[in-house]
Amino acid sequence: MDTVIGMIGLLVAIGFLVYMAFKGHSIIVVAPIAAMVAILFSYGIKGHFMASYTITYMDGFANYAKNYFPIYLLGAIFAKLMDISGNALSIAHFCTEKLGKSRAVLSVVLTCAILTYGGVSLFVVAFVMLPVAIALFREADVPKRLIPGCIALGAFTFTMTALPGSPQVQNTIPMQYFGTDSFAAPGMGIVASVIMFVLGMMWLSYRTKKAKAAGEGYGNHNDEQETISGNIPGIVMAVIPILIILVINLVLSKIVYPSVDGSYMEEFGSTLEANSGTWSVLIGMLVSILFIIISNIGRIKDKIKDGLKTSAIDSLTPLVNSCAVVGFGSVVKVLPIFAVVSGAVLGLSAIPLLSEVVSVNLLCAMTASASGGLSAALEVMGDTFIQSGINPQVLHRLASICSGGLDNLPYNGATVTVIALCGMTHKQSYLDMFMVATVIPVVASIVIMVLGSFGLCF
Repeated sequence: MDTVIGMIGLLVAIGFLVYMAFKGHSIIVVAPIAAMVAILFSYGIKGHFMASYTITYMDGFANYAKNYFPIYLLGAIFAKLMDISGNALSIAHFCTEKLGKSRAVLSVVLTCAILTYGGVSLFVVAFVMLPVAIALFREADVPKRLIPGCIALGAFTFTMTALPGSPQVQNTIPMQYFGTDSFAAPGMGIVASVIMFVLGMMWLSYRTKKAKAAGEGYGNHNDEQETISGNIPGIVMAVIPILIILVINLVLSKIVYPSVDGSYMEEFGSTLEANSGTWSVLIGMLVSILFIIISNIGRIKDKIKDGLKTSAIDSLTPLVNSCAVVGFGSVVKVLPIFAVVSGAVLGLSAIPLLSEVVSVNLLCAMTASASGGLSAALEVMGDTFIQSGINPQVLHRLASICSGGLDNLPYNGATVTVIALCGMTHKQSYLDMFMVATVIPVVASIVIMVLGSFGLCF
C-alpha cells in the first residue's frame, strides 16, 4: 500500500510541476513545492519537510550552482559580447547569404551540432548560439518560439548520444561499464543520427511552414539587436571566438590536463579528472571573451560596462531555474518509491536490450537527468547486460541513445535553461523540444534495439 501511495505521490508531484511550468509559473517557486508533495505522500505528516527542503533539496540546488555558475556567467557574457560586437549579426548574414533565408533553421541546427560534437558543453552551446539564432531568425522572419527546438535538435540529440566519437558525457559514461570506447558501434550510431537529424528537420520544417502560412513572423520580443557602430566584422573575425572555444577546450582536455600531475588536487578534496573538463571550457570561453573585447574595442568600448552588467543579471535566472529542478531530482532520488521503481525496471532482464531501453529511459525521466539516469541504470545492471552475451558495443550505443530520450521532460534542467534563455515559455516552445529531443530519439533507440536484437552491429 505504501508503494502505491508513494507512486501516486511521485506522479502527482511531477504532474504538478509540469502543469505549473506550462501555465507560466516560476520554476523556482514550483519545484520545491512539488518536492514537498512527493515527500508528503511518501512519509506522511512525519516527512520532516524542513529537513527535506533545507538539506536534501538545497544540497542538490547548491551543488548545481557550485558546478555550473561559472559556465552560466561566462556564457552569458560571451553571448552579450557576440551581440554588441556585431559577430552574431555577421554570422547570420553569412549563413543567410550562403544558405538562404529559408534555411535559418538548418543553419542553427548544424552550427549547434558542430559545437556539441566539438566538445563544447551543451549549456555553453545554448549561450553561444542564442545571439546568432536570434539574428538569423529575425532576418528570415521565422518565429522566435522555434529557436529552443532548433538548439535542442542540434545539441541535445544525435551529437550528444549517437554520433561515434562524441566527447559528451552521455557517450563516455558507458565506456567504464562495457569496456568500449567513444566510437562504439559506429554504424548503428550513424543510423540513429540520420534518423534523429532527418526526422527532426522534417518536424521543424513543418512547423516553420505552418507558421509562415498563418502569417506568423519573428514576433515582437524584447531582444532588439544592439546598434552596431561602424561596419560589422567579417565572417572570419566573427567565427574566430567560437573556434577559440573549440580549440582550447580540445587541447586542454585531451593534451594538456592528461599530462599534468593532479596530485595537488588532494588538498581540495577532489581530482584533476573531475574538474579538468569544466576548466577547459571556462578557459576557452575566457580567452574568447578577451579576444572579442580586444578585436572590437573601438566598436564596443562604450557598451562594455552595461553589457557586462546585463549579462551577469541575465545569467542568474536560467541558473536558478535549473538549480530548482535539480533540487527536485535530489529529493526524488531519496524517496522509497524511487528504489522500488528502480529495482522493478532494472529487473526486466529477460530481454536484455528491452530492459536497457526501459531502465535507462525511466531513470532518466525520474531524475530529469541524462547522465544521472544513465549512471544509475548501468551501475546496477551493467554487469547483467554484459553477462547476457550481447556485443558490448551494442549495449554502449543503445544505452547512450536512450539517455537522450525521456530525460528531456519539461522539468529537465537543460530544457528549462534553453527556454528561459530564449525568453519563451513552455507553452510556446516545449512541443518542438519534446518532438525533436524526446519522441524522435525514442524512435531511434527502438530502431537500434531491433538492429541489435538481430545481431546487426556495424
